[in-house]
Amino acid sequence: MAHTEDPHIPVLLGPLLRAVAPVSGTWIDGTFGAGGYARGLLAQGADRVIGIDRDPSVFRMAAEWAGSHGDRLRLVEGTFSDMDRLAGEQVDGVVLDLGVSSMQLDQAERGFSFLRDGPLDMRMGGDGPTAADLLNTAPEAVIADVLYLYGEERGSRRIARAIVAARPLTRTGQLSEVVSSCLPRPKPGQSHPSTRAFQAIRIWVNDEFGQLVAGLAAAERVLKPGGKLAVVSFHSLEDRIVKRFMQARSNSAGGGSRHAPELVQTEPAFKLPFRRAIGPDEAELAQNPRSRSALLRVGIRTAAPAGGVDPGSLGLPRLDYRGS
Repeated sequence: MAHTEDPHIPVLLGPLLRAVAPVSGTWIDGTFGAGGYARGLLAQGADRVIGIDRDPSVFRMAAEWAGSHGDRLRLVEGTFSDMDRLAGEQVDGVVLDLGVSSMQLDQAERGFSFLRDGPLDMRMGGDGPTAADLLNTAPEAVIADVLYLYGEERGSRRIARAIVAARPLTRTGQLSEVVSSCLPRPKPGQSHPSTRAFQAIRIWVNDEFGQLVAGLAAAERVLKPGGKLAVVSFHSLEDRIVKRFMQARSNSAGGGSRHAPELVQTEPAFKLPFRRAIGPDEAELAQNPRSRSALLRVGIRTAAPAGGVDPGSLGLPRLDYRGS
């Protein structure tokens, strides 16, 4: 999904295409969004791209241009955690962009933005509880855990107490006021005080971390030997999950954390062509400041059988509350 003011230029597109070159065969764009990665892959030589997204509105927006690619582009509504079943075939590459697209942020009625007042929704798809449902029913301690574990928000307990006192919450503007009232005024250049809280609640509403772990496992199942997995993340917790998955599945995790369960060594399912994550270059930073936190990680599938991964070993915060 795009993170730029122009929704057609996704973050790290150039570095990603260089990292997975040469591009050929069938690819999955598991977070289709505005279709920028899919178009980039088709332009670089992919025979076909299967575009998957849980947000039905992206396909309505793609209708005006998708047909020009004919049979080379197939669009499927669903979650990337289910990509192996949705694709129905082994593929040569998988691309995932874990951010929220600027298209979604710009639609006030979707409830993602603290800058545009709208209903407190935040669902990427149309099902499951909304942000309002969860915030108006969850115990204060659960809300505090969400803010701290998913948003790394140090004022989590104070904000959770204020949210419970302000119930019922129905609008993004209401929530932003409650959060901002609990935190110091930002200094020039600092992000909006609601940034971390809104991010945490969005991740909770959409089970983004659970989806990510399941999606990485699905990518391992769907990739042919030699197939390439490229993941762009914007959040330190997401990147940690991707990094630990790739280390665990390539047997390059080293000693592991003394706090995490010991990783069982198995035949590696991935090779890692780059020693560290790839970030934006100066030109991209100048064009799109929102790319600053973006990190790209790449793995190449081996012929080893697909295995399972313990989410706990990837540092996945566990919060199972999904409303009453």
